[in-house]
Amino acid sequence: MRIHIFRHGETQWTKSGRHTGWTDIELSPNGIKEAYSLRKSLKNCSFDHVFASPLKRVKETCEIAGLGKQMRVDPSLLEWNYGSYEGLTTDEIRKSDPNWTIFTKDPPMGETKKEVAIRLDMFLEVLKTLKGEIALFSSGHISRAIAARWLGLDVSFGSLFYLSTASRSILGFERENPVILLWNDTSHLSKPE
Repeated sequence: MRIHIFRHGETQWTKSGRHTGWTDIELSPNGIKEAYSLRKSLKNCSFDHVFASPLKRVKETCEIAGLGKQMRVDPSLLEWNYGSYEGLTTDEIRKSDPNWTIFTKDPPMGETKKEVAIRLDMFLEVLKTLKGEIALFSSGHISRAIAARWLGLDVSFGSLFYLSTASRSILGFERENPVILLWNDTSHLSKPE
């Protein structure tokens, strides 16, 4: 069993660095282009299970990537709830909360690291009962937290796993040990049309 993680394509908020948790915004024109590039890279791939966050930007990426018919929407894949920090940039947040990151300090009125860990652990337990190639379409910070939990690490270790928009990553096993097989692959974005 392998878990392929796909981050959604660019939105206006990801481009400007705004924290986009549960705000339901669409892909930007460039994000649509990125999703089509992802589709081309997946033309010879097949997946036994496809899950996506209920957010528009994520479902749209999954559909454009050619996996919409297989897509099962799962709220476990929702991006982190940033609470009062929703829509703000890190620089704006740090004016009142220096050195803040989502991985080091819980956002006011938002989801705690503990709540995220519980949500992801339950979802990963379900995935471990499945066989074959699994595709997950989601957002940046929650995908980084998935990788940390897959490795048995605290959610805060997600800070070590940078993810670009429309990237592909793969989690799997080396023997019985959970490992990262591929991370933040964006090679499909640099290929000529």
